[in-house]
Amino acid sequence: MGGFWEAIQGLWNDSGFARLFNFAEGGWKNLVMIAIACVLMYLAIKKQFEPLLLLPIAFGMLLVNLPLSGVMNSPTNSLVALSPEELQHFLAGQYDQNYPVFDMNGVYYWQHFETGGLLWYLYQGVKFGIYPPLIFLGIGCMTDFGPLISNPKSFLLGAAAQLGIFITYFGARALSLTGIEAISFNAQEAASIAIIGGADGPTAIYLTSKLAPDLLGPIAVAAYSYMALVPIIQPPIMRALTTKKERSVVMEQLRPVSKTEKILFPISVTLICVLLLPSAAPLIGMLMLGNLFRESGVVERLSKTAQNELMNIITIFLGITVGATANANTFLSFRTVLIIVLGLIAFSVGTAGGVLLGKVMYAVTGGKVNPLIGSAGVSAVPMAARVSQKVGQKENPGNFLLMHAMGPNVAGVIGSAVAAGVLLSLFG
Repeated sequence: MGGFWEAIQGLWNDSGFARLFNFAEGGWKNLVMIAIACVLMYLAIKKQFEPLLLLPIAFGMLLVNLPLSGVMNSPTNSLVALSPEELQHFLAGQYDQNYPVFDMNGVYYWQHFETGGLLWYLYQGVKFGIYPPLIFLGIGCMTDFGPLISNPKSFLLGAAAQLGIFITYFGARALSLTGIEAISFNAQEAASIAIIGGADGPTAIYLTSKLAPDLLGPIAVAAYSYMALVPIIQPPIMRALTTKKERSVVMEQLRPVSKTEKILFPISVTLICVLLLPSAAPLIGMLMLGNLFRESGVVERLSKTAQNELMNIITIFLGITVGATANANTFLSFRTVLIIVLGLIAFSVGTAGGVLLGKVMYAVTGGKVNPLIGSAGVSAVPMAARVSQKVGQKENPGNFLLMHAMGPNVAGVIGSAVAAGVLLSLFG
């Protein structure tokens, strides 16, 4: 009977449960992260907040914080000294192991290689900047640039919405002046935090993986969380900065855009942006290639694959591996809380920047531009445009701002990629 209980005790001690409930060694941190993962899954499933990305991110966070799961373990390669028995067999030519043996100053070692966890290998697509550009390829295939081409002034609104990125960068750097290490960020870290303001998850991941990979977990979670919370965060800011009269403006119908214009647009943008900012080539190039697939009409099969099968596969890989970077030891810190707060500031300032420029356009055009469309200048496509439509319709049920808002929304996608290119050029 004693042997049975010893076996049970040994099984318990070797299990993840023992580590999880060992609060003295930090098991409580894992429990907190598991709770956070469950909250995110609730938001994805019940509230449907950006579920395509929030759900795999949350599940990746859950997996990595289960003790002993090993899903993010990196491969190991070490030398182990042969035991006297193994050495005897080796010298006698009877060593039947498949491991290579090395003689180092008369001491024999065999090479021990242990493979890494599944998510560690999938994570290399994030680490080497592969997944985000492929996401942009799918976005390009799914997005109609017609509203932007029809109303080029939308570029200005998309640019204004990037204001939060640069203001937050200087704010994050200013914290370093305090001399407190816990709230100090170097230029690369500040740039990675600031890009959250673009509300563009793939761009945030791409830039952070290049500049500050140690912060990838909290930045990715913050970026996608704010993307998911666009319908909650933006409306109060929009209403606070505009009057009822401004929100009620009905805009004129956009002019039709020819097929030739739609084909020339991605080519022109690629030439201008990549020549101006070569570091933005992976994001801009893939975005415009996807749009060219869509508009050319000659590669329908490629277009459908990029926006469906490929997009879905990359979304799964990207989401679950990004979530797996949020382990308890690195995520639960004051710096993480500060990053999330700074990200919220960046996003809020970006929204405000777009709305304020919309107010300027309202005044300049004599009331022909509804300032609400400026809030869509952040890169959350098409959610931000839908929010502009929803807020506008509350004031005027007959108002349809969606297509007008898509112009700044698409411009915001390009703008955030350009902003990332600028930051990468400066600090990469």
